[in-house]
Amino acid sequence: MGTPARSRSPGRGCPSPPHPLSQGAIPSLPVSSQCKILRCNSEYVAATLHLRGPNRDSAFCTALRSYSLCTRRTARTCRGDLAFHSAVHGIEDLMIQNNCSKEGPTALPRPRPPAPNPHGFESLDICDYERSFLYKHGRPPGFQHCAAFGDPHIRTFHDDFHTCRVEGSWPLLDNDYLFVQATSSPVTEGSNATVTSKLTIIFKNMKECIDQKVYQAELDNVPAAFQDGSVNGGARPGGSSLAIRERSPGRHVEIRASYIGTTIAVRQAGRQLSFSIRAAEEVARSFTEEQDLQLCVGGCPHSQRMSRSPRGRGRVPADTARALCREMLPVEDVYFQSCVFDVVTSGDTNFTMAAHGALEDARLFLPNAEKLHIFQAGGGCPVTSPSSVLLLFLLPCGLWTVLLHF
Repeated sequence: MGTPARSRSPGRGCPSPPHPLSQGAIPSLPVSSQCKILRCNSEYVAATLHLRGPNRDSAFCTALRSYSLCTRRTARTCRGDLAFHSAVHGIEDLMIQNNCSKEGPTALPRPRPPAPNPHGFESLDICDYERSFLYKHGRPPGFQHCAAFGDPHIRTFHDDFHTCRVEGSWPLLDNDYLFVQATSSPVTEGSNATVTSKLTIIFKNMKECIDQKVYQAELDNVPAAFQDGSVNGGARPGGSSLAIRERSPGRHVEIRASYIGTTIAVRQAGRQLSFSIRAAEEVARSFTEEQDLQLCVGGCPHSQRMSRSPRGRGRVPADTARALCREMLPVEDVYFQSCVFDVVTSGDTNFTMAAHGALEDARLFLPNAEKLHIFQAGGGCPVTSPSSVLLLFLLPCGLWTVLLHF
């Protein structure tokens, strides 16, 4: 098979947001290493994040005065920093809007992080992504979910859902922190349908935390260790921030990479492997234009996409497959459709477990539970909630696609 054509997802326009301070957010502009505006930002957000009750206004003004004081203290090293000047103007606007006096009490600043440990790293931050992000930004990080299972079926970070033929080796992820490659082979001899028979996951070297580690799984060999026999990130101070846990011997492992806020599940069900990931948004987006071929980002190339509607003579009657899949997947969403397709195509009833496992991973990994189920008609038009199913059948596919963009 030749090299597939690469494609990029089109950009999407967004409405202008309100001033960042009014939403408890912080400017995301580049800041010099000497400028301490990020510390001022995070202290302000932490002080206002949970303000409630009748004393909220006075506490809010106190937090704004404290924020203003912090910016004045770091002004000398922040000259020319757009994030600094954005914060200063935002404070002035909010003090006027909330009738806050410039004179009055200020909130106590948050304690500084502990001194570096004997190895020279800040024990609070360096290999705990979620804790570090919360400290720097005053809010938890966002997450995205991707999965590959069965034929393979791909659920992308953007909740697109494709069934692919992709025989051979294809990258699921290729960014600054992770490389994940899935190798597919025909589900049966002479079939266009393929399944994942090998997964290779590379956790790239991160000087402060882990050595580079390679995990590899093949059919009937889902080890609970990296290729070098280790079960963590190595001897570095943050080595424990990468660890493997065996959920079901030889069938299901979970790899936690807390230094990048990421969790990966690898499973075997029947004669196929599956992959699921919960990745911090910042990690999932850390790639260049040259790394644009990633199934988790762009889905299957158009030339490699297949319909999930069973056609022709299968190894199991479609009605039988539907009954089997319904036992594991009572909601007839894309996981159910994928299950029926796989059982009909392969004749292997274990594929019901593959779809069920992918759904369970999604239930654990998805940041938004309302996006758990995806509904598609014939593998074409997407619908993201059960209440929209009736509309799908009443509207032509093209019109539905247009409506989704408004």
